[in-house]
Amino acid sequence: MGLSVGIVGLPNVGKSTFFNAITNAGAEAQNYPFCTIEPNTGIVPLADPRLAVLSRMSNSQKTVPAAITFVDIAGLVKGASKGEGLGNKFLSHIREVSVIAHVVRCFEDSNIVHVSGKIDPLDDIEIINMELIFADLDAAGKMHSNLVKQLKSGGEQESKDRLALLARIIEALEKNLPVRGISFNADEQQLLKTYGFLTAKKVIYVANVNEDMLGKDSPAVEAVKEYALKNGDEFAVICAKIEDEIAKLDPAEKAEFMRDLKITESGLDVIARKCFTLLGLQTYLTTGEKETRAWTIHKGDTAPQAAGVIHSDFERGFIRANVVSYDDFVAFGGLKGVKEKGLLRQEGREYVMRDGDIVEFLFNV
Repeated sequence: MGLSVGIVGLPNVGKSTFFNAITNAGAEAQNYPFCTIEPNTGIVPLADPRLAVLSRMSNSQKTVPAAITFVDIAGLVKGASKGEGLGNKFLSHIREVSVIAHVVRCFEDSNIVHVSGKIDPLDDIEIINMELIFADLDAAGKMHSNLVKQLKSGGEQESKDRLALLARIIEALEKNLPVRGISFNADEQQLLKTYGFLTAKKVIYVANVNEDMLGKDSPAVEAVKEYALKNGDEFAVICAKIEDEIAKLDPAEKAEFMRDLKITESGLDVIARKCFTLLGLQTYLTTGEKETRAWTIHKGDTAPQAAGVIHSDFERGFIRANVVSYDDFVAFGGLKGVKEKGLLRQEGREYVMRDGDIVEFLFNV
């Protein structure tokens, strides 16, 4: 399962600096709009200290963490939904990501021009959110018109259900409400997945601050936080410049540097963790001499569904899963100790996976 986070924001808010830091991909970060023309993509590992512990215990040849894909998307300007700036490219690229990380400028810097000429994070948020709403409204209107034509020529019940759903969505969008703010029943949620509305995507608002603002109260940051929480979205604070510096250090220097700054988690770790929460994701683990690995699944997935992430044959021919919790595995020195304590469980098709389960799947195809 691919987890992709699209980094968006107005030009010159620090998107590309942050992207450079977390991926070391070297995306341009120049002081002018549209320097990021094509979306730069970087796949980075998710921090998970459990993997190092298991790898040592199993003497694994390699360790494979879960991965997160960050996509640095071109800066948006007002009018993007009508094709202004790089609007059409922005909208097409954002459709492909799982989560939107909306970077908002909360710092003053006379050397970096602001596209609107002033620092106003809520206004910046509104510009992008309205462009996404306009794009969805245009798409929903076209789909609604097409369904009306189909029904006139004798459409089926599903067309009527879709028409009613689109009417509700259009009504909300016309009130400047995003699709993710509407309540849907299970059937409507299934229909919704086929549309790909931009404002249906989960959002994490990322307040980008200066180094001297870290850990201090800031009206700009507080405004972004209040906006995010009020709308049921996620929120994080980063200093893109510091993240960029951290990324260039070796592990020992990095740890010391973060201690000096009283930073306990990197921006990547914070955002990755919050994106996992937004999407309802978790990881289970496999470990052995060949490799120790983290696998990403949805909360609520059953053992066969989790097995299918490794290979479709595992799900199709699922027999059972041998499961032990990470804490028990470590506490009793590995598989042998766990078996002696009777803590290795044999779970069937109905078992709902838990975060940190260490699993061996048995299957037959």
